Amino acid sequence: MDAAFSQALIALLPNLRRFALSLSRRKDLADDLVQITVERAIANAASFDATSRIEPWLFRIMRNAWIDQTRRQKTQGTQVDVFDIPEALPTDPAPGLEARIMLRHVQEAMLTLPEDQREVLHLVCVEEMSYAETARTLDIPMGTVMSRLARARLALAEKLGLK
Repeated sequence: MDAAFSQALIALLPNLRRFALSLSRRKDLADDLVQITVERAIANAASFDATSRIEPWLFRIMRNAWIDQTRRQKTQGTQVDVFDIPEALPTDPAPGLEARIMLRHVQEAMLTLPEDQREVLHLVCVEEMSYAETARTLDIPMGTVMSRLARARLALAEKLGLK
């Protein structure tokens, strides 16, 4: 591939993009179409007749690539962009599974705690109430909330093997 061919190809990129947009009517598809056209042009640079204009040759390559894509899409069926449906993105299920297993163990361990500790732990850690709100809700001093919560956390950690 000679320098004149490369320069002509680069100079025509805006024209190729405009033509690609007129064919596809979507920016992302147009960019893909331009890339395919440039790849095919570079791969077939030896077959280009340097005495002729490069524009018609490149536009013909692009049009043929567009026809190829259109035919391919008809046989592929309906396609949905994975970013249009984020829940369809492939994810590693391990962290979610581990979190659910841990949550189940915590819930089971909480059920074995004395009721007064379980109430405080639930209000502070699950319902995200402040110590003062918890004290008012249970009608106990705030110091009692803190001591019950500390005992509940220690007991929970022991039951879960975290201590």
